[in-house]
Amino acid sequence: QVQLVESGGGLVQAGGSLRLSCAASGTMTSRNVMGWYRQTPGKQRELVAAIGRIGTTSYADSGKGRFTVSRDNAKNTVYLQMNSLKPEDTATYYCNLKYGMAYERDYWGQGTQVTVSS
Repeated sequence: QVQLVESGGGLVQAGGSLRLSCAASGTMTSRNVMGWYRQTPGKQRELVAAIGRIGTTSYADSGKGRFTVSRDNAKNTVYLQMNSLKPEDTATYYCNLKYGMAYERDYWGQGTQVTVSS
């Protein structure tokens, strides 16, 4: 079982920055992908950014050039640095970890709220 604990959400003005953190604990393989998704009421959860253990990254178009995902493998922690935030970035952000031969083992954090005021 894997537990994911997020931190770093909050209220920020448009143009500001926030850094989200997510620490993973429990049993998992070293071959895993950690990432961030976000969700607003009435909409599906969407990928924001993901990063593999060796640092390969993937970003949604909405965050390219503004968001940076990174990880510290020694701490089993993933980060999301969000700069130039926009009101449309307002959402609940969820940490995700996947592992397994087909990454079928899928775990989620409890979510952290990010609110960007205009």
